[in-house]
Amino acid sequence: MQELTNTYLKLIPFSDINLWDVKRYYTTSELKFKKVVTLRDILIPYRKPISKEGLIKNKWQIISKINFSGELFLRPFEEIHSYKGNVNLVPENAIIYSKINVRHGCIYFHEEGLVPFGVSSEYPTFKFDENRISGKFLHKILRSSAFKKLLNNKTTGISKARVKQDEFLDIQIPLPSLIEQEILVNTYYQKIEDAEFLSKQSIDLGGEIEKYLFDILGYQENKVQNKNKLGEYLQLVDYSTLNKWGVEQNKTPNNLNVTSSFEFRKIKELCTVSSGGTPSRARSEYYNGNIPWIKTGEVINDIIYDTEEKITEEAIKNSSAKIYPKDSLIIAMYGQGLTRGRTAKLGIDASTNQACAVLFNIDNSIILTDFLWAYLIGEYHRLREMASGNNQPNLNAQMIKDYPVIIPPINLQKEVIEKIKLIKSSIVKNKELKTKILLEAEEGFEKAIFS
Repeated sequence: MQELTNTYLKLIPFSDINLWDVKRYYTTSELKFKKVVTLRDILIPYRKPISKEGLIKNKWQIISKINFSGELFLRPFEEIHSYKGNVNLVPENAIIYSKINVRHGCIYFHEEGLVPFGVSSEYPTFKFDENRISGKFLHKILRSSAFKKLLNNKTTGISKARVKQDEFLDIQIPLPSLIEQEILVNTYYQKIEDAEFLSKQSIDLGGEIEKYLFDILGYQENKVQNKNKLGEYLQLVDYSTLNKWGVEQNKTPNNLNVTSSFEFRKIKELCTVSSGGTPSRARSEYYNGNIPWIKTGEVINDIIYDTEEKITEEAIKNSSAKIYPKDSLIIAMYGQGLTRGRTAKLGIDASTNQACAVLFNIDNSIILTDFLWAYLIGEYHRLREMASGNNQPNLNAQMIKDYPVIIPPINLQKEVIEKIKLIKSSIVKNKELKTKILLEAEEGFEKAIFS
């Protein structure tokens, strides 16, 4: 008689079945731990309703979301008045998760000493047995890639799949001793500190570029003197320098004055300035082509070699989009967050949308392309402050064309380019090392626990 094998069938003890759902009992790789507990053994559900009046009295806010990185975002305090629905309190030293996004890592640890806040029933809240598990270790386990795989087998629903509280509590996790937990967590966070130090170094190096440019080009701080005199609160502007009426147009960004002895030229005297366009989204034949098409979100002070979307020749023929040559410079005229004022250099021929100003045909007998790019990166804050508009201030092509550029001699421009290349090289190395350390931190923690 042939022996029965389970090559294709997974045999599950009846005592382990609590729901008739295949995905709950199937995983591509079993996780085996030295010592395991269910979350139910160590987590204590915490539910304490709180009124809007209680939140207002204590100046506590309501949750907005937990992102995929496990970071908490709170609603502005004034939104409490318009918030609809019941609210539960999250105390210090508590773990919460988002039912709908927990499988993506939306789990947050509200550490001891932090201010309480409110959540809806979509965010189950737990205290935990501190004699058995530390909060930081628990948080790391719950956000690990191995735990996310377990969560994928616990979701219910289709369009908005959730992980219910009982399902969450039934999951098993490894539980080393408190001493072992502390060692693992300390090792992990030491690597995180090393990565953060590299980030700070990169920021400092970026500031070094700015300072170097300021020194070379003759920027000086505009320090207010002779207090209690007319100029203390009023900025006096030379009438001959005005090119546009409006307070915003004539203030000096960042309290800086330029006292350079070098020549000034407007951007339009140095190159051609144009912009792009967005082909009709209703025409599918305009997209999924082979012409790179840049959006402002891709303009991040770097060289662009590829784009998220590509358009077709038909799109170029039937829209205001144009193909610009490699080595053209891009300035984001508007966009979300910190996008406005950022720059990029084309490493390929590409097109752009209408929110990008493109500088091409740059006269390299007057200004070198890489020097102009470095200059524009240094002018980021000034460019942003020049924008107009109430709800979302924007730059426009005319503002870009009229923007003044300091022109040192070509030999000095070359010196500046080489110096900045060296600093940028250090920044790139720091970023690469930071990425390596962060990866080692995650892999090291999980290997120690789940191997």
